[in-house]
Amino acid sequence: MPPLLETFLPWLDIAGLSVFAASGALAAARKRLDFVGAAFFALITATGGGTLRDVLIDAPVFWMQDSTPVILCLAVALCAWAIPLRWWPERALEWFDAVGLAAYAVYGAAKALHYGMAPISAATAGIVTACIGGVIRDITAGVPSILMRHELYVTAALVAAGLFTALTVAGLAAPLPALAGAITGFIVRAAAIKWRLSLPPHQGH
Repeated sequence: MPPLLETFLPWLDIAGLSVFAASGALAAARKRLDFVGAAFFALITATGGGTLRDVLIDAPVFWMQDSTPVILCLAVALCAWAIPLRWWPERALEWFDAVGLAAYAVYGAAKALHYGMAPISAATAGIVTACIGGVIRDITAGVPSILMRHELYVTAALVAAGLFTALTVAGLAAPLPALAGAITGFIVRAAAIKWRLSLPPHQGH
């Protein structure tokens, strides 16, 4: 892995973990759960996608090799849970999720490439990394999954992971592929949040 990418990618990992943990803790707070519940939500949201990714690419599960991600999630959960709900913007959870989606899509694809996955498989691993945690959070909270809300969500992860992978394979110098993928993926998801953008649904007859 190029040195510049090795320097930049850990920051994407930290960003993804932090904002997904915050979104999980915020979801728990909205359900009036205690701190232990908030910590659990933060952990499953932040680590769910990465855990499945590591299993699929035959890598050591990241949070079982290093306790730092767990400690980070607990710290973020405590901070998010302690802030009164009235202080949070109405759509804070969605915006946290958007940042995590873009960051983790790129990070997941990069890790898969590092472990020798083919480009299409690596991009798919990035999508899994980005999306699964939010799905687990929503199902656990008993709310409609983000996938069922007819907004650009998986599509934004696809854009982020796909663009990063394509630019990396094309030989663009690091960290430009990671920056381009994460920023573009976030823009797509942000547009979907602001204007409720979606792809045309299936027309069943």
